Amino acid sequence: MSEDYVDELPEDLNAVDFVGPYLFPNNSRRRIPGILYILTGAACIAWWAAQGDDSSALVNGGLALGGAALVIVGLYQLQGGWDLVVDEQDALVAATRSVGFPVGHASAQMAWRGLRSRPTWRILLYSNESPPKSRGFAMVDGVDGEVLTTLVEDNPEDWSTLELPAED
Repeated sequence: MSEDYVDELPEDLNAVDFVGPYLFPNNSRRRIPGILYILTGAACIAWWAAQGDDSSALVNGGLALGGAALVIVGLYQLQGGWDLVVDEQDALVAATRSVGFPVGHASAQMAWRGLRSRPTWRILLYSNESPPKSRGFAMVDGVDGEVLTTLVEDNPEDWSTLELPAED
């Protein structure tokens, strides 16, 4: 293996050097490899069927089995290619409405739930006091924007040992 080869993220997934609002990649991109898997699997099955009963080293039942597996994986990719309609800003707004306190700092993370890999935003929110008195967690569906879960509690973190800047 060449020592010059460096594994890198594609440019649209590398947020390190990006300046400006980051747009999370849409899950609907899964449909492209899904279609390719299905087409490749169908071609393998067709090749096996066209060969007939003549067994050869290249075309045998393993080719048909591999083709069927590719078709199944492709179908799974298609059904999991949800269109991500709700971006992290919309999810933060929905989560802010659900926690019931003015929000200061917040963080959004994309996760997938269920067998069908439905995109879901997980949002961690802190109240806007310094230090924050409350924190909350919300799960927001990435397809329809429904708030699935909301948890709110007093902030259990001890900030007394930290030196906070004086407020003006």
